[in-house]
Amino acid sequence: MRARLDVSEIEAKTKIRAKYLRALENEEWSLLPGPTFVKSFLRTYAQALNLDARALVEEYRLHQEGPADGAFDPIASTPQRTRRRVPGSRPSRGYVLTVGAVAALIVLLIVLLAVGGSGGSKAPKSVAKAKATHHRATAGTRPAATASAPVVSLALRPSAVVYVCLLGDNGRKLIPGLELQPGETTATYHARRFEITLGNSEVTMYVDGRRRSVPASTQAIGYSITKARGRQPLAAAQLPTCR
Repeated sequence: MRARLDVSEIEAKTKIRAKYLRALENEEWSLLPGPTFVKSFLRTYAQALNLDARALVEEYRLHQEGPADGAFDPIASTPQRTRRRVPGSRPSRGYVLTVGAVAALIVLLIVLLAVGGSGGSKAPKSVAKAKATHHRATAGTRPAATASAPVVSLALRPSAVVYVCLLGDNGRKLIPGLELQPGETTATYHARRFEITLGNSEVTMYVDGRRRSVPASTQAIGYSITKARGRQPLAAAQLPTCR
């Protein structure tokens, strides 16, 4: 405050984040990374303000660390000492965990290879049998009803009042026999198969975003719509009724 310096100026000068500078000012040590960083921050901050860095660090040691904890400062010691592992000492916890993880992975790979080798000859027969059973069970069903069929989109835009009954997958009623008004556009529906009945031809269909007109007709018109076969006309007896 006496030097009329803003926290942001000190932050730019010392490269210490402003929240840590405020924590130093307020002696909120719990907000700082740890004692080693606190002493480093104190020195850097003191040098930026032309204060006695050693006195600040010693005061911190006295009140926060105590004589025993402050006997050695890894930053203040010059030259820096490299810790050497004493022969015969116990390995670190991280080393033990790493070795254990590698050993567990090797055991898992061995087990998987053993299981795969013993069961490899039986799997193809089981799979072939399952496929044969599935084909017999689904023989004669309509391709459009399979779950693997691709999805097709459909939207309608009437130019006059038109009756519409629109069914989606599993006979779900998407438009349950309503009269659509001219100028309105329906939502875009998605299904693997549509079945639709139109009261007249005064409507434009958008199949997968592509505009499709409806040929003029004096009778109700019906279509089956799928991704693979596109729009296919329905016979009069096949028209959905939404009843």
